[in-house]
Amino acid sequence: MHYLSPLSVYQLDTLRQQAVYLISLNLSNSQPPLRKEVIGYILDVGSQTWSIRKSKVNYDRVTTLLTGFLAMINWFKKIRNWTNPATTIFIYILFLLVVFFPQVILPAMFLFVFLTGLWRYRKRPRLPPHVDANLSHAYTTNEDELDEEFDPIPSRKTGEVLKWRYDRLRIIAARMQTVLGDLATQGERLQSLLSWRDPRATAIFVCFSLIVCLVTHKIPFHYMIVLIGPSISSR
Repeated sequence: MHYLSPLSVYQLDTLRQQAVYLISLNLSNSQPPLRKEVIGYILDVGSQTWSIRKSKVNYDRVTTLLTGFLAMINWFKKIRNWTNPATTIFIYILFLLVVFFPQVILPAMFLFVFLTGLWRYRKRPRLPPHVDANLSHAYTTNEDELDEEFDPIPSRKTGEVLKWRYDRLRIIAARMQTVLGDLATQGERLQSLLSWRDPRATAIFVCFSLIVCLVTHKIPFHYMIVLIGPSISSR
């Protein structure tokens, strides 16, 4: 029924409010009693409301996820520049083994994940993630940001405070708009390669595709990778 007759956003919000009310009734009798506002905050009732603190938290979460990818790029640059010749030679040997023995790719990947998990066991976190005050910016958030986060809709504020918050929101939204515009531009450039909007660029791309098709048809795939790999690393 969740797929045949999905609940609307309004119905989900109503059920969430009812769940908060029932849980708050039970926990209000505990020692010490918990207020309804605390229950709502724990259950993340206001997840759809605007909050600078949550935006900073989500930005840090995305940055943490991309840290490994950026570290991999920097490591690849060091291999290309022969910063450590022994490491570069070892990576080339692994590269040739993967090219000529592709059946070891998946076992090697899962073995790497297994060894990484064992290595990180010593540094495993001791506390649940929701207890980390640094992650939620509890120490860096000022009073105005917290007041805006708990301000209901419609807002209780008037005058200069509401005007200043609106201007700040416009500045943040403008930055997001610029990033989305850049992403849309890059995507439109990829789509326009075959749309003949720029006849010269499309003709070059089509000819390049034909040449690559013929080359990949005549040269075995693993030999082509062996030739391309060192040329990329030497740039």
